[in-house]
Amino acid sequence: MPQPQLVHRPAGDGHPYAASPDQRVPYRPAVGDGIVLGVRAPGADVVTGALVSPSGRETPLALTRGPADATDAAALAGGDGHLAAAQAATASTGDVWHVRLAALGEPGTWRYRFEAASGGEGHAGADVAGEVGAVAGAAGDAAAEASAVGTPWFDLPVGAWGDAAGGTLRVNGSATHPRLVPDSVAWFTDDEGTWRVRLALRLEPEEHVVGFGERFEAVDLRGRELDAVVFEQYKSQGVHARTYLPMPFAHVIGGDGWGFHVRTSRRTWFDVGASDPGLLWIEAALGGAPELDLDVWDGSVGDVLRGFLDVAGHPEELPDWVLGLWASGNEWNTAALVTEQMDRHRDLDVPVDVVVVEAWSDELGITELRDSRHELHADGSPRSLADVTFDADGAWPDPRAWIDDLHARGVRVLLWQIPLLKTDGTIALDETPWTDEQTRQVLADGAALERSGHVVREADGSAYRNRGWWFPRALLPDLSTPEGRAHWTEYRRYLVEELDIDGFKTDGGEHAWGDELVYGDGRRGDEGNNLVPVNYARAFGDLLRSAGKAPVTFSRSGFTGSQAHGVFWAGDENSTWEAMRHSLNAGLTASVCGIVYWGWDLAGFSGPVPDAELYLRAVAMSAFLPVMQYHSEFNHHELPLRDRTPWNVAELSGVPEVVDVFRDYAHLRRRLRPYLARSAREAIETSVPFLRGLWVDFGGEAEVWRRPAQFLIGPDVLVSPVTEPGATRWETYLPGGAGVRWRDAWTGESYTGGSVVEREVPLAVVPVYVREESWAELAAVFHP
Repeated sequence: MPQPQLVHRPAGDGHPYAASPDQRVPYRPAVGDGIVLGVRAPGADVVTGALVSPSGRETPLALTRGPADATDAAALAGGDGHLAAAQAATASTGDVWHVRLAALGEPGTWRYRFEAASGGEGHAGADVAGEVGAVAGAAGDAAAEASAVGTPWFDLPVGAWGDAAGGTLRVNGSATHPRLVPDSVAWFTDDEGTWRVRLALRLEPEEHVVGFGERFEAVDLRGRELDAVVFEQYKSQGVHARTYLPMPFAHVIGGDGWGFHVRTSRRTWFDVGASDPGLLWIEAALGGAPELDLDVWDGSVGDVLRGFLDVAGHPEELPDWVLGLWASGNEWNTAALVTEQMDRHRDLDVPVDVVVVEAWSDELGITELRDSRHELHADGSPRSLADVTFDADGAWPDPRAWIDDLHARGVRVLLWQIPLLKTDGTIALDETPWTDEQTRQVLADGAALERSGHVVREADGSAYRNRGWWFPRALLPDLSTPEGRAHWTEYRRYLVEELDIDGFKTDGGEHAWGDELVYGDGRRGDEGNNLVPVNYARAFGDLLRSAGKAPVTFSRSGFTGSQAHGVFWAGDENSTWEAMRHSLNAGLTASVCGIVYWGWDLAGFSGPVPDAELYLRAVAMSAFLPVMQYHSEFNHHELPLRDRTPWNVAELSGVPEVVDVFRDYAHLRRRLRPYLARSAREAIETSVPFLRGLWVDFGGEAEVWRRPAQFLIGPDVLVSPVTEPGATRWETYLPGGAGVRWRDAWTGESYTGGSVVEREVPLAVVPVYVREESWAELAAVFHP
């Protein structure tokens, strides 16, 4: 009978929101915490163990078959649908055992191990030292797999929270600050170091808290708990309070005006008046070092944001074409299909400025056009256009001529990327079954990447392989250094310099899990993982600059520092009214953190095509956002098509007027572009957000907080999007009091600020109001 094996990984996969069945929870417990220990034991009939206290007292452990908690595939996968199914397939729990430990009351380093037997014979107390073999674990940190019946001993440091003497907190460089609550600072320490700090800032009753990066759940986050860790939440981000683009930075608006920034790239947690309405609690991971810096600024939103951007990096002005209409569909996977969609735009007089092509590549290395051929570069060296042959009957028979044609139409071209190389670590280049040309090339490229040293690594020096559900076990390039960024992007240089593409959709970026990972810039995973998407967009921006092009990257993930790198969109969402409202929250909160060029997949990209009402309300709102773009999810080319083109929505909804309304807004967008370009430039120069909630300029007016979906684009155009189905009339609050007057953009009627106005809202109309002093300039935008 085969002997059972044991796998226990104290840190698990490093998933920020879900425990692996074979890990320790919590990883770093405090005195008084209950603890769960999990182990995988394939072939075992009995699993036992031993726990030894710091004073040497040994307690036997009897494990129970099964995981401690039910596996939530959607939580593991960050969402529902095909990702959840894929993750569930990897989360087998049939060989899992666990034990729950009562709260450990003695601080210090405890120790534990596991033993297993088949055939019903236990081995608790047996000395299995020497029978234990270490596993080259996916999680690294003290992972172990016994070749026979036991594991090595694992250290279990049990720590405690102590007072301010446990470390050094600096607020604007000082140990004290008027907004810091005295005696609130506490440090969590165990035998291995200092791992967290906790502190509180005062909140006044009239203050509202906005920011923390891109937040879907709400605009005013007072009364909520949240954290800042980069995570791929596939849809329903607002429900789960998770985000691709967090930042440990926020504004406090409505009183004196101030803001704060936690100077760290490690994970942070915030209790924004949830436990105590007068306190904003901050908790930060420390990585073992007992110190933390906090920035606090006083003043207006612009003053505070300028101070933050001086730390994080200021945004860069991008060309005006970024402010046009962007079009995309995940099933536009040949030159002929893309051209057909651009022809439809032209024939229906719907002006388009950018096409984003996702399904262009082999989806292995994301460097080769599908159906292209070239001689194998066995050394993994980059290719040039001269190396490549294109099949006349293939997907991209003449890509340079195709791109030239799009440019002649005034359409810019972006190609999709992810920062992974699809080699799963189980296939060797010389294995005969793997003769496919592109498969062999990506294996050679992966070998070259590992030889270069520009891969993210495990603590034991082996190459990290993606632990997530999307491109599982793929290599993750290390983009933390200039050399690593140059190595990765050199494979794409021919796309820019020889095919003349205009930018990249820098999708993904959330694939680094595990505090113990190692980066080339000297950071460990706990402080480097959140920076992966920042360095990713930076890498492609640098490539574009080096070829004389504007650094137009289109990202969904990021962190502090992302402000300086390109364009962003709100990520994956369903076509629902709730998703529309949550996405607008995301844009307003991201913008007040310094993200200038932001958009969303209007009306959502996933699921059945939205009905005409939702679609047109989303089109009308998006015409006034920094980026106006539509996109649709891959659906295996099944009919009816799920393209979010206006003509497809018109056909499926039976509402032909959809095309007419879309056309009108696309032309309005063109006429609005000079104003948008000037406003974006002013936002970059002044640090006053381009897209902004009314509370940026009128934060002291209570009514603006009751209507958080209203926004200004630039200083003069106020938009009150219709975000509920079935509306025929819509109220809008016009801020500013008697000294400010607003014009209804559609009727020209004038209103005094400080009032609530109501108007009819047929599907072709979104309430828009223009400051009186700018009406002479902007009237022609709405009445050409």
